[in-house]
Order: sequence, then structure tokens, then C-alpha cells
Amino acid sequence: MHVLAVIHGEKVRAGVFADVVAARGYELEEWSLAWEKPLPRPLDAYDAVLVFGGAMHADEVQHHPWLREENLFLHRLLDLHTPVLGICLGAQLLAKAAHAPVHPAGESEIGWYPVELTEHATDDPLLGQLPPSFDAFQWHYYTHELPSGAVELARSSVCTQAFRLGDSAWGVQFHPEVTLQQIEGWLEDEEPQPVDSAMLLAQTRERIDAWNELGRTLCDAFVDVAERVATPA
Repeated sequence: MHVLAVIHGEKVRAGVFADVVAARGYELEEWSLAWEKPLPRPLDAYDAVLVFGGAMHADEVQHHPWLREENLFLHRLLDLHTPVLGICLGAQLLAKAAHAPVHPAGESEIGWYPVELTEHATDDPLLGQLPPSFDAFQWHYYTHELPSGAVELARSSVCTQAFRLGDSAWGVQFHPEVTLQQIEGWLEDEEPQPVDSAMLLAQTRERIDAWNELGRTLCDAFVDVAERVATPA
């Protein structure tokens, strides 16, 4: 299979998801619309697409004009029914491409926050592999409404945390891919500091191994879906 990673910054990349894809014997090709370079191969040649986070917001087209092109790109992915998983900004962009509003969250979530699965997650191919409740690593100021026809799979006290659209598109607001090194880099870059960085790093060092295992489980389940679509019975 050919797996594409759509990235939105050098420090917001595939994390442990890259390890999973490699362990399954596939190559993860990174690409960004901000590079203004063509895709390495035609879009319909990809069997799965991962859309990661970024420091920008989903509605900042005036500052990042390529977001308009990414909206069209995601429209096309949905039309092709290519398995796609959006993470944080990626989930917001996916929801926006499906005509759902994106807007600032009632409050930001930066750090570890409780997430609860909904009843719809029980038999979901991806979220159904996760515990019914868990503390998730978050880093977002924006959220999105649920796209028409989508199913909400997880929530926090602030907003939707996961959804499925059709049988091939998922978005999660939390960061299941993130590594300790990524979090350290985000804290270095963020000015002013949005949280007590020393406390957040201490919490993260205690939790990151278990969190990375959850991330690998989620990505493995996504690759399972993509394999089934690529090689139907």
C-alpha cells in the first residue's frame, strides 16, 4: 500500500504513526500543500492518508492561502472514499471539507484531559479498539461542529474528540501520534507559555509510554481498514 502523510509543519509530523506504518511494511510519504510542490504520485494511487496537526487554525486562509487548496484536496479524498484519518488540525480541516463549521473552542485544551467514548464507538473499527475512557494529550484552541451524516465517537467536557464520516474517514481532536520529543519542541516554540511547562512535562514523562501504545493501537486499526479497502475479499 501507499500511505500519504499530509503535514503542516516540521515539528508536527507522524510521530509513532510512522513506526506503525513502517512495521506493517509500508512507506509513509510526507507532503505538504504549503511546499507548493506536486504530490509524489496521483492522489488515487494512495491507499490511505493521514492528515496531521499544525500551529495555524483551520479558518486562517488569509494567512495561509494554501489552506484553500487543502480544502479542495480533502473534498477529493472524501469523494474517492480513500481511508483518511485527521489529527487535531487535520480533524478540523476534514470536518470543514465536509461543510461543518470550525471555530474557537469554548476553552483551549493543552495538556492531559479526560476523553469519553460514545456508545457509537463500541463497534467502530478504530475507536472501538480504545478504552471507554482515557486521559488524552491535547493541544488545540479551535474545534468543529459534527459534519452532516457523521457519527460522534468521543467527547471531552469541551468539544467533540472523535468522529467517523461514512466508512472511510475519521477525525480525532487529541494527539495519538505525539512523542515526548514533539511535546518538548512545541513547548519550546510556544510564546507565551500556555501552561506550566514543567508540570506538563512531568505529567507527560509519566504517561507517554502508555499513550504511545494507545496511539500505535489506533494507527494499527486504521491500517487494517486501509488494507481491507485495498484488497477486498
